[in-house]
Amino acid sequence: MTEHTVLFPTPKMNRSLVRQDIPGAIRDAGPAAAFAWDEYFSATLRNPHTRAAYGRAVRDFLAWLESCGVSLAQLTPGIVGSYFDGLAGSVPTKKLALAALRRFFDALVLRHAILLNPAASVRAERYAVVEGKTPEIRPEQARALLAAINVRTPTGLRDRAVIATLIYTAARAGAVTGLRMKDFVHDGTQYAIRFAEKGGKQREIPVRHDLERFILDYLKAASPEEVAPTTPLFQSLRRRTGVFTGQPMSGTDVWRMVKRRLKAANLPQHICPHSFRVATVTDLLTQGVPLSDVQYLAGHADPRTTRLYDRRQRGVSRNLVERISI
Repeated sequence: MTEHTVLFPTPKMNRSLVRQDIPGAIRDAGPAAAFAWDEYFSATLRNPHTRAAYGRAVRDFLAWLESCGVSLAQLTPGIVGSYFDGLAGSVPTKKLALAALRRFFDALVLRHAILLNPAASVRAERYAVVEGKTPEIRPEQARALLAAINVRTPTGLRDRAVIATLIYTAARAGAVTGLRMKDFVHDGTQYAIRFAEKGGKQREIPVRHDLERFILDYLKAASPEEVAPTTPLFQSLRRRTGVFTGQPMSGTDVWRMVKRRLKAANLPQHICPHSFRVATVTDLLTQGVPLSDVQYLAGHADPRTTRLYDRRQRGVSRNLVERISI
């Protein structure tokens, strides 16, 4: 056996992608920093959305650092604080950027590229959210929306089933578009939907009777014959032909569909797919359902997140300000 013998097959990799445009500040800091960069963004961060958001934040900071003529070895908490003093954007955006820098510098410390984490002691601005910003759709509006859909067409059957699934499971649009036929299951007594949610969480939600009918009516039109378990549950359509493509709807497809249905029903256009999730949480809490039960339905790890979806009237009323006697 020679020293060049390959013992195991290796996947083909695009070398330009593996080493793609590493920032100058990282290259100048040496091999350990380059290794930490590759490890952090290619191996440690598995969620693609987190990787993209953190990547932008770290690159923006390193670009600013280079423009100031400061190397990683010269970096101090004060310099990091100065960066955030001049950083534009909302408080949540700044908090995300700080979290990205803290975790990235931890990776540099771990690989001995730098001695200490210069962002560890930097504090972000306080930000407290009492109520989320997603607009709510009221129950009567949701009922009117479902009733306004023409279900004499395959498109109408699909759209009604999608919107009803958003309402009666409190699922995110991304979780709904990711459903496959195998996720719509019957256990011998009832149907249920198995969702793969954020953070790798799995949830099984029973299907109520009207949602069951909506989905079965849609499936009869979309898949009259037996299909593979991996076939998308909610399929996209080929333009306006009413022919299903066998491909899943995307998040953008759901967004556009909801907007189109809202317009046809003469309902406010500021409502979005996530509004149904807000409406379901608020409706159940209004009925006195325990917060823990609603939290589980929504798939939240923290009950404080569930409370952000609560749109029961807790704001300042006109009657209250009219009572000021000055």
